[in-house]
Amino acid sequence: MACDELAALSGIFTRQNSSSTSSLDFEPDADYRFVENLEERYKCTYCHLVLRNPHQTGCGHRFCQQCILALRELNAVPTCPVDKETIKMHEVFKDNCCKREVLNLHVFCKNFPDCNSKVILGRYQEHLQQCLFESMQCTNDGCRDQILRKDLKEHLSQHCKFREERCQYCNTYVVLFNIKNHEKNDCPDYPVPCLQNCSQIILKKEIEKHHAVCPEAEVDCPYKQYGCHVKVKRGKLPEHENSALREHMLQILDKNSRLEDQISDLYKSLECKEIKIQQLADAIKKCEKEFRQYTQLFGNNSNLMVSTQALASHLDKSARLESQVKQLIQMASQQQSKLDLRPLFDTIENVKQKIALMETYDQRLVVLEDQSSKHDLQINIHKAQLNKNEERFKLLEGTCYNGKLIWKITDYKMKKKEAVEGRVLSIASQPFYTSRCGYRLCARAYLNGDGSGKGTHISLYFVVMRGEFDSLLLWPFKQKVTLMLLDQSGKKNHIVEVFRADPNSSSFKRPDGEMNIASGCPRFVPHTVLENTKNTYIRDDTLFLKVVVDLTDLEEL
Repeated sequence: MACDELAALSGIFTRQNSSSTSSLDFEPDADYRFVENLEERYKCTYCHLVLRNPHQTGCGHRFCQQCILALRELNAVPTCPVDKETIKMHEVFKDNCCKREVLNLHVFCKNFPDCNSKVILGRYQEHLQQCLFESMQCTNDGCRDQILRKDLKEHLSQHCKFREERCQYCNTYVVLFNIKNHEKNDCPDYPVPCLQNCSQIILKKEIEKHHAVCPEAEVDCPYKQYGCHVKVKRGKLPEHENSALREHMLQILDKNSRLEDQISDLYKSLECKEIKIQQLADAIKKCEKEFRQYTQLFGNNSNLMVSTQALASHLDKSARLESQVKQLIQMASQQQSKLDLRPLFDTIENVKQKIALMETYDQRLVVLEDQSSKHDLQINIHKAQLNKNEERFKLLEGTCYNGKLIWKITDYKMKKKEAVEGRVLSIASQPFYTSRCGYRLCARAYLNGDGSGKGTHISLYFVVMRGEFDSLLLWPFKQKVTLMLLDQSGKKNHIVEVFRADPNSSSFKRPDGEMNIASGCPRFVPHTVLENTKNTYIRDDTLFLKVVVDLTDLEEL
């Protein structure tokens, strides 16, 4: 019985009627400095702090929501600390009037006197997110400095050791100082912080490495060796090569002409050396002839010593001549190999053919580019129209006109992660209607919770939207609304919350804008229940929510 009462009490706390204060809240246990002394009626009877989500007991005393639950858990039969009356849980109700008054109490900013702002308690956290005197950590990776918000911009641009600066050529951000990698790999004075001695060395390494590939750095033209001395940015080098192609080819041809003149001079020098070689060969033949004559003449003569000396003299002369001939032949071979310019001539001929072909392509490319631009324009127009029609068809196909919405939410893990990281806090369903000409409605879900359910629950709200037939409908909207999380096991263990629209709330009046303020359950279902593997509310990373509007007593146009 006690467990049933506690469950019923928790259900009461999680259901909320629509209220303009549903988006206001404050952090408990903080040291708030109120502009006026905090009255006793705004203090919790149990913890004596400012009331958070106040609830009133049957004896008329107010408690924080968490405090009344704590009393129930500590004692099987809880009693009021003031009058010792037994607290009956079915008599406990949420005091929305007191909650509004508490949330509208004015407090000083915690950064007083630097910040002299006075804000209502419900907007206190929002103020801290904008307060110029709030201390916050530097946003650069690796920097742990705590900086006042008003000084953060100057710190990031001038003082932070982990800041980035732009390349002087292309404005690309280049990291100047990575303290972790530097300490680990290069710093000779580790663990002394490297703030002065070698910071310029790191800067130089990073910048020079970047300049090696920077598209804005000026470099020499690749045809500098042929006479083009233009300096151009690396990123515009292909454009320069295309625009100056004719000049580059003329420079190559001019240099080749000079090479041909040098080749002609080398050929003439070679011819002279060949003549000299022939003369030396003739001299060798003459020596050989004389040698044979000496051999015949002095073959049987007694003056053999004289002939031997003469023979030795001729042999020495012949050896010297033969050595000179070999040297000349080797020099001639080297000159011949240097003068082999057939590959160069082939390359020049290929370049000439490419120049002629590119000149014929220029005009064709201009025509084709013009046609391509026109086609791209037409294609973009058609694509935009197709996308617009596709969105309209999808909206029409999924629209319901019977006051019921079944909302399929896919990729639950990814969308919840986006909500936790603050990128996409909420998602909205497609519109649905109570009839063809009825109220236009939708649902809004906060997968990481909103207000009191933030971080622990899924928050589910009901939204009245502006429709085409609002001027013919009765206002305010007064129907009963049922919010459901569908069980996918087939056992119909659905989680259901029901509330009736409050005719005094701005959430259910005729919309002035696109939609009214959402109203519903900030603590619709806990994450622990939804994501429990024993339950079957999520399958294949997909869950289903259902919204049903009671059409009883609702006249159809």
